[in-house]
Amino acid sequence: MTMQGKDRSRGSGSLVAQVGESLRQAILSGQYAAGDKLPSEHELTETHSVSRTVVREAVAALRSDGLVEVRQGAGIFVISPEPALSGRKVDKARVASDLEVLEIRTPVEIEAAGLAALRRSPAQEESIFECHRKILRCIESDQSIREADLELHVAIAEATNNPLFKHFLASQGMTIIPQSRVVPESRTAEQTAYRKLIHREHEAIIVAISDRDDQAARNAMRDHLVGSQARYRNLLKDLRSFSS
Repeated sequence: MTMQGKDRSRGSGSLVAQVGESLRQAILSGQYAAGDKLPSEHELTETHSVSRTVVREAVAALRSDGLVEVRQGAGIFVISPEPALSGRKVDKARVASDLEVLEIRTPVEIEAAGLAALRRSPAQEESIFECHRKILRCIESDQSIREADLELHVAIAEATNNPLFKHFLASQGMTIIPQSRVVPESRTAEQTAYRKLIHREHEAIIVAISDRDDQAARNAMRDHLVGSQARYRNLLKDLRSFSS
């Protein structure tokens, strides 16, 4: 079994991903708000103990995701996302419900990821990779990723070899995958960036499971689901402000 994503998880690619993800989570969690200046390139190299090349590549990834802009001579700044609420209907009650589901999923799936890393069989590992590839195919063909997303999380739960984890997710069906949209439904740069972010978060989880690193798997699942919670809390806050 091979996977390009797994190969990229080592060496300089791994450092770029680590620095980029650290900054991405800081932005999405609100540590850095729109308009805030990120630490300088020199400060980032010192903080993360990496080269300038790694920092520049990580920042380039954030730029492509529409999270930051580099102002010549001034620094790196967090930028506001495109207006997402105007012209689309988003139900505040549904957003709140989606957030509640994410809160319930988080502790269960963090533990599931750790156990899957320790217990998964080669066949279960390959099933997880195939689910991940299916999500990528959906992204590339501009199709909904909700069904493939559920299949991936269920495959991870199954790899715990404790049937109660899979039963918990399977019994909830599609309701465990948020139905509200944190980005517009139409194809936009914002939607593409969001899907790429989800893909990277999933990749970190499954690479850790493949490496049998239970702590890294738990951390990656925590980052994914806590990050999702932060995005939905921000959407709920925006909805409240939009309707006031």
